[in-house]
Amino acid sequence: MNHKSQSAMEYLMTYGWSILIIAVVLGALAYLGVFNPLYFAPKANSGSCQAFRPNGAGTSYDINLLGACNGEIPQYVANFQNQQLANVYSNNPFGFPSGNVFTIVAWIYPKTYGFQGIFSFGSGCNYNTATLLLWNGYLDYDGCGNNKGSNLLAPLNSWNFVAMSLSGNSVMFYLGGSNEGPYTLPYTPDIAPQSMYIGYDMEDPFSGYYMFNGLIADVQLYNSSLGQNSITALYQEGIGGAPIDLHNLVGWWPLNGNANDYSGNGNNGVPANVVYTSSWISSYNPP
Repeated sequence: MNHKSQSAMEYLMTYGWSILIIAVVLGALAYLGVFNPLYFAPKANSGSCQAFRPNGAGTSYDINLLGACNGEIPQYVANFQNQQLANVYSNNPFGFPSGNVFTIVAWIYPKTYGFQGIFSFGSGCNYNTATLLLWNGYLDYDGCGNNKGSNLLAPLNSWNFVAMSLSGNSVMFYLGGSNEGPYTLPYTPDIAPQSMYIGYDMEDPFSGYYMFNGLIADVQLYNSSLGQNSITALYQEGIGGAPIDLHNLVGWWPLNGNANDYSGNGNNGVPANVVYTSSWISSYNPP
């Protein structure tokens, strides 16, 4: 081996491991999303944007948004880890739609497949209950026997925009920029609002069987059946988007560090065993 070859080998032996370690570290940082520009983007604080009802909770006129409502991503999201998040009882009559017309919107990050409630409201296990559910990963309407599933599969370990709208016994499902339906339910539901749950299905609230395992953010509830254009607009706003139909908005839980309702209707949630995490950004890809 000549002198130049020997010098080259000595260089590789001396610095090769250092170069390899640096490459591994850079790869790990890229995998964790440290180079994601969202890490350096402005973050919205809790309540930085909210609906203001000058005429009081339950009113639907002269409503406007107050604060920084420019779509900044939230500082925190809610980590459920198979735990119940919130309940709001019927002693506040302005928090829930009644009848059979509504829309549920949320951003979710499922970690496992199973039977997991995203948002549920009504009065127990009967046709007066409505739940947006992940049924082994597929979006599903659960009405305690009055069920209808979709073919829209929410991928694990990634953020998904989901929505479900109901009008009469006709239900539509939305996942990201895709939609499916309308489907006809076996029975026309008649929702009797008494309580609300984020993170599980109230059909079986105490067994733990229908609890969500993952992250949830920006939950919105409307007392109207939003059309495809409105829901697409909500999706394109991203995870920090504000409600799009203030007159029909009855609940808005960004879950940005708390379970408060920022719709102006005062339906604050009562969290249990929930962790609000700021280390969620690496997995989020804006629409």
